Amino acid sequence: MSHKKGAIVITGASRGIGAAAARLAARQGYPVCINFIQQERDAKQVADDVIALGGKAIIYRADTAKPDQVEALFTAVDRELGQLAALVNNAAISGGRTDILNLTPEVLRRILDVNVVGYVLCAQRAIERLSTVRGGTGGAIVNVSSQAGQFGGIRLTAYAASKAAINTLTLGLAREVAPCGIRVNAVSPGIVETPGMIETNWEGIASDARRQETAASIPLGRVGSPDDVAKAILWLLSDEASYVTGTILPVAGGR
Repeated sequence: MSHKKGAIVITGASRGIGAAAARLAARQGYPVCINFIQQERDAKQVADDVIALGGKAIIYRADTAKPDQVEALFTAVDRELGQLAALVNNAAISGGRTDILNLTPEVLRRILDVNVVGYVLCAQRAIERLSTVRGGTGGAIVNVSSQAGQFGGIRLTAYAASKAAINTLTLGLAREVAPCGIRVNAVSPGIVETPGMIETNWEGIASDARRQETAASIPLGRVGSPDDVAKAILWLLSDEASYVTGTILPVAGGR
């Protein structure tokens, strides 16, 4: 295991892409804060996995759309893990597939609150700590977007719009904070087999037939895994990507 001085905050890290990123970050020497909102048992399992890898982990329940909870999350990291090095903005909701006429204002606002406002709130707290202008040591932020943000989503209009906002946020923020020693990039996953993807895209049915049908539509011939995306995230956070900022990296198998 390599060792880094700073901690990493990964939002929505109890399962799927966030959990995979937490495990890989631990292998690369990051002390990890595993943020969650509902799946406490899953978050504890991810923390146990990190510790089994010889790493250090804390779990922290916080709704990233709420400023006071985000502030408390980062304060806990300061106290328990020390200097921050990286943020992975991953916590997001799809709102489920629905026709636009059935999309309620309440669901729309919640999607935008979690998927856009939450990313901004976490980025603000991270930048305060990372900025070399404010006495930090620099670092990196990776926002988890989606190919839906570029191509739209069938009956996922609000989710797709929120991810388009994240793409633009990534570009603007990267330019703004580059002089502060902070790089900002995004990964844009395509079809990745996560619990949320199965629930939203396959309506809860992860059958072999569905997998084969989906895989056939992807040039590389397979559905992505959370590890595929986690590897891209950790590369963007690494020194190997030291000249990469303001980039939206598709992780989509060519689709």
